[in-house]
Amino acid sequence: MSLRRRLTALFILGTVLVGAVSAVAALGIVHLTDTRRVLLTQVDPASLSADELFAAYLDEETGIRGFILSRNTAFLEPYLTGIHDQQVAAGRLASDLRTRPDLLALALRADAAGHSWNTSFAIPAVLSTKAGDPLRIQQELLGPGKASFDEVRARFAILDAALTAERASTGAALSDATTELVVALVVGLVLLVAAGLALERSLRKWVVDPLAGLGASVRRVAGGELTHSVAVEGPPEIRRVGSDVEAMRLRIVSELDQVAAARADLDDRNRDLQRSNEELEQFAYVASHDLQEPLRKVTSFVQLLQQRYEHQLDPRADEYIGFAVDGARRMQALIDDLLTFSRVGRTTEGFATVPMGECAANALTSLSDLVGETGATVRIGPLPAVRGDRVLLTSLWQNLLGNAVKFGGDEPPRVDVAAHRDGPAWRFEVTDTGIGIEPRHADRVFVIFQRLHARDAYGGTGIGLALCRKIVEFHGGAIWVDRGYTGGARLCFTLPAIPGEGSH
Repeated sequence: MSLRRRLTALFILGTVLVGAVSAVAALGIVHLTDTRRVLLTQVDPASLSADELFAAYLDEETGIRGFILSRNTAFLEPYLTGIHDQQVAAGRLASDLRTRPDLLALALRADAAGHSWNTSFAIPAVLSTKAGDPLRIQQELLGPGKASFDEVRARFAILDAALTAERASTGAALSDATTELVVALVVGLVLLVAAGLALERSLRKWVVDPLAGLGASVRRVAGGELTHSVAVEGPPEIRRVGSDVEAMRLRIVSELDQVAAARADLDDRNRDLQRSNEELEQFAYVASHDLQEPLRKVTSFVQLLQQRYEHQLDPRADEYIGFAVDGARRMQALIDDLLTFSRVGRTTEGFATVPMGECAANALTSLSDLVGETGATVRIGPLPAVRGDRVLLTSLWQNLLGNAVKFGGDEPPRVDVAAHRDGPAWRFEVTDTGIGIEPRHADRVFVIFQRLHARDAYGGTGIGLALCRKIVEFHGGAIWVDRGYTGGARLCFTLPAIPGEGSH
C-alpha cells in the first residue's frame, strides 16, 4: 500500500474515532443538560411552589381559627393574604408541572382539597362568627373543618413525597449523566492518546526510519563510498526516491569513469604536448643557432658583394644583388620574430610588478629613429603598473607604437596613449591619426603573417600584432580594434589590475 493510502486510512480512522468520541460526549452533554434543566426548571420550582401553596393554606387556617376564637377581624388579614398567596402559588405550581401530568394531578388534588376546606369550613365559619352563632360553629363546622383540613394535609404530604421522590430520581439521573460524560471523555482521551501513539509509531516506521536509512546511504555515497548500493525499505514513494538516488549514483559512477578515462587521455595528450614543446624548443634552438649562423654568413657576403661590385656590373646584376640582400635581411627579421613569438607563454615565473609607463617610454626610445623620420608626435599619458614580464610588455608597446607611427599616412602622425580603470582590469588605448583599419579587417590584423598592404608599401613580417595578441592573452587580457573610431586607428587592450590597487 502506498504511503498516501496508508496516511489516508489513518486519517479516516482517526476521523471516525474522533467523531465517535465527540458523538458520545455530545449525547452525554445533552443528557446532562436535559436532566439538569428538568431539576432546575421543573422539580425544584414545583417543590418550592407546593411548599408555598401549603403554607398559604396554613396561613388561611391559622387566620380562621384566630378569628373564631377572638372574633377580632384583624385575624382575617392572614386569611385574606393566604388566599392571594394560594392563588399565585397554585398558578405557578400548575405551570411548573405542565409537562408532568402525574405530578400535576397530585397537585390539583391537593389544591382541590384546600378549596373544599375553604368552601365547606372557612367561609361558613367566618359568616357564622360574624353573625354571632358560635353554637353552629362548634356543632356543625369545627369537626368537619378539621377533618377537611387533615385531608388537605394528607394530599400535600402525598404531593411532597412524590416531588421528593422525583427530585431524588432526577438527582440520580443527573449524577449518572455526569458520570457517563466523564467516562466518555476519559475513554475518548485514552483513545486519542492511543491513536496519537499509533500515528507516531506508524510515521516512524513508514517515513522516519526509511528516510533515515536513505539519508545514511546517501551520506556514505557523498563521503566517497561510490560503490555502496542505495537500497531502501518502506512505502513505494520512498522506495522510488531510493531508486532515483541509486540511479543517480550509478550515473555519477559512470560519469566518473568517463572523467577518469578522459583524464588519462588528457594526461597522454599532455605528455604528447610536452614532448612537442620540447621538440619545438629544440627547433627554436636550431633556428637560433644552426640556421642563423649560415644566414648571417650569407647576408654578410651578399652585403660585401653589393658594396664592392655595385655599379661595376650591369644593372641587372645590381638588381639581383639587391634582391639577395633584401631577402637575407627579411629572412633574418622573420626568424627573429618567429623566435620571439614562440617564446611567449612559456612560463609566468618571471612575472613582477611592471610600470607600464616605463615600458612604453623604453619602447619609444627604441623607435626614436622611426619617430624622427616620420616626424611623429607621441604623447604617453599616466599609465599604471601591472603584473607581468617586463621584456614582453616592452615588446608589446614597441609593436603597438611602431605600427601607429609606421602607418601614419602622408601627414606626420600623432599618437596618444592613455589608460583608465575598467572594473577589475586596466584598459589601455593607443590612438593614431594614420590610415586606419577597415572594420572588416579588425580581426584579420591579429592573425600571424596577415598583411593588409603590399610589402613594398609598408615593411614588416606580418607578425607584430599577432605577437601583441599573444602577449596580452598570456597576461590574462584581451586586445581588439575599436571599430567605432574613424579618425585613424585605435587599438585597445586590457590587463588585470593588481588586487587592492585603486584607480588613478
